[in-house]
Amino acid sequence: MSDKTSHDSDVSFIRALAELLHENDLTELQVKRDYAENDSLNVRVSRAREVVQQVAMSQPSAPAPTAAAAPSPAAAAAPAAAAASEDPASHPGAVTSPMVGTAYLQAEPGSPAFVTPGAQVKEGDTVLIIEAMKTMNQIPAPRTGTVKRILVEDGSPVEFGAPLMIIE
Repeated sequence: MSDKTSHDSDVSFIRALAELLHENDLTELQVKRDYAENDSLNVRVSRAREVVQQVAMSQPSAPAPTAAAAPSPAAAAAPAAAAASEDPASHPGAVTSPMVGTAYLQAEPGSPAFVTPGAQVKEGDTVLIIEAMKTMNQIPAPRTGTVKRILVEDGSPVEFGAPLMIIE
């Protein structure tokens, strides 16, 4: 197969995966397509979950008077929990993920974490690693400061733009 035909075929395949993702309301889809012994295509198509959370946040705010008629503890707890989960992304010290992948807080299992809450970091220090397509990407601290909160667990999947930690 020529490079041009292969490229066009791959683009069509990726578009079909994106349509499948949308039609079935999926958040992520990963496929490996083998062509030859040392020739394959790994595709991971995903969409951000944050948009869904923001839409969910706007819906409860409109029927607030109706929610007041419901039992107060349950009604107050749901919006408060949703607001708390939304807060880290809008925090000015939030470090967000530059890619989709798996977050690791340490270089390898058993080794010490890059940072812990309360640790002082300098701009450019590695604060965690995100594995994407079998490549380990070091994520640097965007500013000098103190790590206030770590928002991801070791080995957890992260989306593009997802808050990873708070540095103040």
